[in-house]
Amino acid sequence: MQSCEISADSTDDPLSSGLQRKRQPRIVVIGAGLAGLSAAKALLESGFTDVTILEASDRIGGRVQSVKLGHATFELGATWIHGSHGNPVYHLAEDNGLLEETTDGERSVGRISLYSKNGVAYHLTNNGQRIPKDVVEEFSDLYNEVYNLTQEFFQRGKPVNAESQNSVGVFTRDVVRKRVKADPDDTEAVKRLKLAMIQQYLKVESCESSSHSMDEVSLSEFGEWTEIPGAHHIIPCGFIKIVEILARSIPEAVIQLRKPVKCIHWNQSVSKEIERVADHNSDLPEGDKASDVFIECEDCEFIPADHVIVTVSLGVLKKRHESLFHPRLPEEKVMAIEKLGINTTDKIFLEFEEPFWSSECNSIQFVWEDEAESESLTYPEQLWYKKICSFDVLYPPERYGHVLSGWICGEEALIMEKCDDETVAETCTEMLRKFTGNPNIPKPRRILRSSWGSNPNFRGSYSYTQVGSSGADVEKLAKPLPYAESSKT
Repeated sequence: MQSCEISADSTDDPLSSGLQRKRQPRIVVIGAGLAGLSAAKALLESGFTDVTILEASDRIGGRVQSVKLGHATFELGATWIHGSHGNPVYHLAEDNGLLEETTDGERSVGRISLYSKNGVAYHLTNNGQRIPKDVVEEFSDLYNEVYNLTQEFFQRGKPVNAESQNSVGVFTRDVVRKRVKADPDDTEAVKRLKLAMIQQYLKVESCESSSHSMDEVSLSEFGEWTEIPGAHHIIPCGFIKIVEILARSIPEAVIQLRKPVKCIHWNQSVSKEIERVADHNSDLPEGDKASDVFIECEDCEFIPADHVIVTVSLGVLKKRHESLFHPRLPEEKVMAIEKLGINTTDKIFLEFEEPFWSSECNSIQFVWEDEAESESLTYPEQLWYKKICSFDVLYPPERYGHVLSGWICGEEALIMEKCDDETVAETCTEMLRKFTGNPNIPKPRRILRSSWGSNPNFRGSYSYTQVGSSGADVEKLAKPLPYAESSKT
């Protein structure tokens, strides 16, 4: 958010003509995640000296959270550097010697697991049977073919028909089902397995999109987001190292932790009382205190600023935009916040004394046979565990021990977050016993899990283009305020 009016012939914008000012512009960045730290680092390197970062929590990093247990580091948030060609995060990691490379050949069939260099995904049914490998491969080829079709609506401007409801989930389920049912070479039993696999693949896709269901993801916009070319990478010592590298060049005094923001008073909307309190708390010389924006913190401090960069999550904006900004945001920004989607993707790490899975297994995929004809992926609260799509085997065991990483998304992830560790560990163990057909699987000796949805500082994992939204909504959120005369709508 830029707090002063901008026009083409302006000469007193502090960012464009700071030399004409008695002082450096006061810039406040809200949020000390990757975006906030990167913004502050860029400003400081460009010569701006009056920069402050306000972070609500007691740590930097935002949705990067690396947890060290024993000799291993586990990622509750960001895990991979997806692609290397032109990826600034990749180059930052490479330049600082953080990378362990994984190649395209290390990715498993079905775009599911990036953890293991060896082995295959085991697709197991709730009846304790493993789906034959050839059936999985046939279905995976079909699913990936249809997945590629979903990219074409945006990339090639293909029209979306009414039957699809402009939904990735509706379109994918409909096309895959028709092709499975029309296959003359499959028995009815094989067809039923493949129909059930549709739902499991869509659960995986929902975790990747951080949506409650792929039915909520826009088909016409899905192909706008493409993978950066090159190999995928993990950082064995923790993704948090990227955060630490960014923070290295930021003076410690710039970052204020445990400093939640209550309201941003912008566009010269500040009352005389707020201005008086802020002036009283300010060390600036008299006559140099004029500000167009004040940040009201939860601890009752008012911080004057010339410019504010807001890097809070879309989840926080959805929950708090009406109270967070005074005056309220322009209608096009409010509409963009409401139209774009964000939901929760959580991880559940289970550590075992010994592996109960075979050495060739790199993931366990849960296929519920009774979901072959299901339309919805929403479950009653007591059946939240049915949304767990899979457990990946962390590789290599020499680094991680014998650990499985489970994935769950949507409203069911929020229900999981409300459960205690014992309940989640027991529930996951029962699922693993049921699907493997092995009643002797012991309970894990340790559990670790994320809780991005219920965390008030995030309220979700990451955003997606919801049905009815587009990339233009992202651009509207990024547009500075107040609008220049030429950009007002």
